[in-house]
Amino acid sequence: MHPFPHHYHVVAGASPEGDIPMVGAGLPALAVASPTEFDGPGDEWSPETLLTASLAGCFILTFRAIARASKLTWTSLHCEVTGVLDRVERVTQFVSFDVTVRLELPPGADEALALRALEKVERTCLISSSLKGPVHLHPQLVVAPAAVG
Repeated sequence: MHPFPHHYHVVAGASPEGDIPMVGAGLPALAVASPTEFDGPGDEWSPETLLTASLAGCFILTFRAIARASKLTWTSLHCEVTGVLDRVERVTQFVSFDVTVRLELPPGADEALALRALEKVERTCLISSSLKGPVHLHPQLVVAPAAVG
């Protein structure tokens, strides 16, 4: 990992109508539009879905690092994030995020270690740590049955 601080730069431009092209250094352009909730087309990424996706991606990447450091053996992780946008004191903001994860473990895996790793991710994911709204983790562990015979 590079030393801190890290800097991330994105450029966006727009005309009065249409998509907003977003470009980051060395990345493909990404079209952004308003979601249907704000009378947008709903068929492209929006700032709201990008923020929610950032939390899901960060959760998985942070879990990979923690699992590796903890020597936790796992087979797959499914992460579903729901962000709730509301108005608080006349300001529109995300008021909460629900992170539902399904972690699949091989037979004989340390379930307590797996749960501790997921809880650590909830505390240390840089996106969740940067959000104003609370992040609620809903973990589900699935241990594969031991092979018979």
